Amino acid sequence: MSFFGKNIRKIRSVKGLSQQGFAELFDLKRGTLGAYEEGRSEPKIETLIKIANHFSIKIDNLLTREITVNELLKFKSNLTTNTKDAEEATLATIPCITDQNLTDYLSLYDNENFIRELPKLTLPINPTKTFRAYTISSLEMTHHDNGFFPGDIVIGEKTPISVLKKLTNGTLVFLMVSNKIIFRRLYILKNQVTLRADHKNIEDEQFPISEVKELWRVRYVFCKRIPDFTHTFDDKISFIEQELEKIKNKLN
Repeated sequence: MSFFGKNIRKIRSVKGLSQQGFAELFDLKRGTLGAYEEGRSEPKIETLIKIANHFSIKIDNLLTREITVNELLKFKSNLTTNTKDAEEATLATIPCITDQNLTDYLSLYDNENFIRELPKLTLPINPTKTFRAYTISSLEMTHHDNGFFPGDIVIGEKTPISVLKKLTNGTLVFLMVSNKIIFRRLYILKNQVTLRADHKNIEDEQFPISEVKELWRVRYVFCKRIPDFTHTFDDKISFIEQELEKIKNKLN
């Protein structure tokens, strides 16, 4: 078996090309390119020549050995290696679920090739864990003009379904259930999942735990605006003052 599939996948990564973008460069179908990358098919000689010429790579190198990132970037080897190691040590690349790809995600969430093609966020968080970003599109998690608004992004850490019952009630999660993704607070009663919105006019949704396909515990949040914390703080102070007044009246 040749190294062609592994090499073109590395070329795409270094050049920042999606499968679709790479395929269009050489008049290929995306499925055909996917077959090359997975080693299920080998290219025609004319395709091989086009790719080799386009990226100034010898055909022999494309086929017979794994091309290094340094060769593709044409940087000094020690500089490139150090930079690559630094990035791998500190950054996590996070696929993002958006309104545009949500429908496809629901059916292809376990397809590695599809996940690799999703738009991504790169953040300085633990790269050894699996994260997913989810773009909010409703007002279900708002309360008195506070909370999460359309366009905000939540970052969830993948959580095994097996530990779902161990999560604290009220934990923020987004999960896939009943062919949709729901972002709410999680409550567990026996083998039943209750998903509760912060908006008072939104009813709870309930499902058997067995219907949950994916679970992401929210770890990070990116808001499109600066949250107003003053109103919430004043409410808490007012509540404490009211409670103290009640205690004082009882003592009198």
